[in-house]
Amino acid sequence: MTIRRTETDLADRIHGGWLGRIAGNMLGKPVEQGEVWTRDRIDRYLRRAAALPLTDYLPEPADAAESAVMRPEWRACVRGRVHGSCRDDDVDYAILGLHLLETHGFGFSTEQVGDLWLLRLPYLQTFTAERAAYRNLANGLKPPLTATYDNPYQEWIGALIRADVYGWTCPGDPPRAAGLARRDAVLSHTGNGVYGAMFAAGLIAAAFTAETVRDALERALGLIPASSRLARTVRRAMTLHEARLPWEETLATLSAETAGLGWIHTVPNAAVLTAGLLYGDGDFTRTIALTVRGGLDTDSNGATAGSVAGVLTGAAAIPDQWKGPLEDTVRSAVFGFDGVRISDLAARTLRLATERKEAASGGSNPS
Repeated sequence: MTIRRTETDLADRIHGGWLGRIAGNMLGKPVEQGEVWTRDRIDRYLRRAAALPLTDYLPEPADAAESAVMRPEWRACVRGRVHGSCRDDDVDYAILGLHLLETHGFGFSTEQVGDLWLLRLPYLQTFTAERAAYRNLANGLKPPLTATYDNPYQEWIGALIRADVYGWTCPGDPPRAAGLARRDAVLSHTGNGVYGAMFAAGLIAAAFTAETVRDALERALGLIPASSRLARTVRRAMTLHEARLPWEETLATLSAETAGLGWIHTVPNAAVLTAGLLYGDGDFTRTIALTVRGGLDTDSNGATAGSVAGVLTGAAAIPDQWKGPLEDTVRSAVFGFDGVRISDLAARTLRLATERKEAASGGSNPS
């Protein structure tokens, strides 16, 4: 699908990115346990509930056995029960990134990212690589040791989920977005973990001006080393799609080729994300539905896919079954932000994007 960029303005597309991220996160949250909720199990669940094709939030579990293996937050995330977003780190980090840019400007340092975590983010609301880095910060270590010391999660998906705000505030400027994301990511990640953040930020920035989803993916791929496993896996997903394999066969192939990395590693999740974007072909509902049905880290992948699709379509074009139940409200563990309006977050993001663009056109760097 070719996307006509003139149909939506910058404010609408930034708002769409926020709404898409939150809706996609809510869609995937009940089944966020890749070892339990495989792609086949998710589809069996949906089929029993007559919810295929998936066009709304997940249906309620039919019995206690199903609800027992869902995330405990499922009651606030299934269709008919969504009243604003529930708290989740995939949204917390977008909020924290916004606050970082408002506080320190686009010239922020990696050390300032860490300082803000300690000030605004509860330790028990961090996980895997972020928790390891947080502990290292509290013990007095500085980057890059915060990422490498006693941290077995360095290439997991955490840095990727922190990258959206850099794309939203650098519309049409993927290299700039990727550079900001890298500066954030190296606090807690190395290798493909950092490349994942750069790829996601560049992809979202590219979505503001790209003609097609594939074009955005190509531009994002150009920002990371072509020899990296992440780049090779994303390229493989694009090749399988171009060869017109069905979505199911593409995912089966990618799953076999990334076996052993685990369900929270950046690389297999990037494969699911790329397939969801390509086979979703610019349609918001189809994109987030296919991405979540792909399994693994469902809420993180749904959030990033929703962010890209929301930028592509704009907020006004996101179907109401996704954005209406959010009630323009976000729950957050970030100190001072619980209950904030989504529209307010979008307006503040737009202000940063506009200020950065004006400063760049004037020949200076915003601070």
